[in-house]
Amino acid sequence: MRRVLLRVFFVLALPVLLVGVWWLASDGSTNVFWPPLRTTLKTFPDVWTADRLRDDVLPSLLRLTAGYACAAVVGVAIGTVIGSYRRVRAFCEPVLEFLRAVPPPVLVPVIMLFAGIGDTMKIAVIASGCVWPILLNTVEGVRAVDPVMAETARSYGISGVARLKDVVLRSASPQIFAGLRQALSIGIILMVISEMFAASNGIGFTVVQFQRSFAIPDMWTGILVLGLLGFLLSVVFQVVERRVLGWYHGLRASARRSP
Repeated sequence: MRRVLLRVFFVLALPVLLVGVWWLASDGSTNVFWPPLRTTLKTFPDVWTADRLRDDVLPSLLRLTAGYACAAVVGVAIGTVIGSYRRVRAFCEPVLEFLRAVPPPVLVPVIMLFAGIGDTMKIAVIASGCVWPILLNTVEGVRAVDPVMAETARSYGISGVARLKDVVLRSASPQIFAGLRQALSIGIILMVISEMFAASNGIGFTVVQFQRSFAIPDMWTGILVLGLLGFLLSVVFQVVERRVLGWYHGLRASARRSP
């Protein structure tokens, strides 16, 4: 019980501190672009009603989920192939380095030319940015598979899909999840950016509409929604990671306890 309370404390301490600093720093502010936090919080329930959550937050989450899932599948699949074969890696590396250096927001107009302005464009923008940390971490994870483990699996006749699933991907999974974590924050950013272009709903679209109509407290509530969304998604990701990588965290804990 004590460990749970300590974990909750460490999770909430910094956010509570930052909110307190924001409250004190903005209290009494007369700047129209920097309203007091109490004004923003008072506006929040009036802006983010059940209808707005359904019409704006839910579509954003669906686009983020679709783009993130596509990036995960493509990144892990291609990264496994590249990491497994040295010649493929040498052939693809220059192209990967070139494409990785291109900022995903720059590709929004290009993607719009091919995918239009609907949900397909927004999903493609999210996927185009999320795929790189997943792919590159998968490559490094596959390359770092213990050669002794690989040779042992070969000696026992473990090959094909069984070797890929139980040896390669399992050994690379901590690195893959590191890429998935990085991609999640990138995906939230690109979700907002994609919704600022020719959109009719979504959190990014709503925040821009508030800004253009000079509803500044309403705009700040949208920023709070994005922060809360990022926090909740991070918590969900940690729960999934702990469950999938339970064996890995167990090994690390036992290694720390050993003399």
